[in-house]
Amino acid sequence: MRAIKVVDYDPSWPRLFAEIRGEVAALLGSLALSIDHIGSTSVPGLAAKPKIDLDIVAISDEVLPMAIDAISAADFVFHGDRGEKRWAFTRDHDGYGFRLYLCGPANHAHRERLLFRDYLRDHPERATAYAGLKRRLAMEAHGDSDFYTGGKTEFVNETLRLATLRT
Repeated sequence: MRAIKVVDYDPSWPRLFAEIRGEVAALLGSLALSIDHIGSTSVPGLAAKPKIDLDIVAISDEVLPMAIDAISAADFVFHGDRGEKRWAFTRDHDGYGFRLYLCGPANHAHRERLLFRDYLRDHPERATAYAGLKRRLAMEAHGDSDFYTGGKTEFVNETLRLATLRT
């Protein structure tokens, strides 16, 4: 198993997001309702795995097959539905990569990811705690991504609860 790498915040991440966003927007045209930067790289100052995560929201569930075909034809690896009616794609580069999630406009997981992101952006002390947890889990995981991801679940759920109370 490959070690899980959590690195300090890189100020180039917003630029990398903007570049991939532009590429995906050109690919999908009017099929895309929104393209959002999600995940830890979307929170200024937060340590993260060097992967830029994007949520692409299609204009309707009916256009999802066309959008899947367009992204698949553009040098992205298709990973299928991750169980949340979100279709995953990846593309790797030296030192960083991209993870795209495509979903319909009423996707619950997408709304939660934006809520989580925005809460961390507005609460730096919570983001700092999350960074510490991620670094510890990366060391303890010994490359086991299920262990790493599972170890974050309680923190993520608690943050979503706090964010929901705020709204």
